Amino acid sequence: MFHFTHRRIKAHVCICFVVLKVYKELERLLKLSNINMSVDKVLALAQTIVTIQMTLPENKQVINRTIQMKRHQRIAPLFSDGFWGTH
Repeated sequence: MFHFTHRRIKAHVCICFVVLKVYKELERLLKLSNINMSVDKVLALAQTIVTIQMTLPENKQVINRTIQMKRHQRIAPLFSDGFWGTH
């Protein structure tokens, strides 16, 4: 990244610190949850999870279903209700 104005340089540094904080927080939550994987591996595995959205024709109700395969079992606690608000 090449920034030439003081404002853009400060913004870039700020974004880098936010990214580092999010990364370290995810690292901490993985350790607390006994998920023995690196943040990079968890993120790569999470990208393979698929969510399907269906609209029922009778009443137009929208249903969302997340499909987790066997390989996703190690990171399943990250997707449980209340995980992110309880630690």
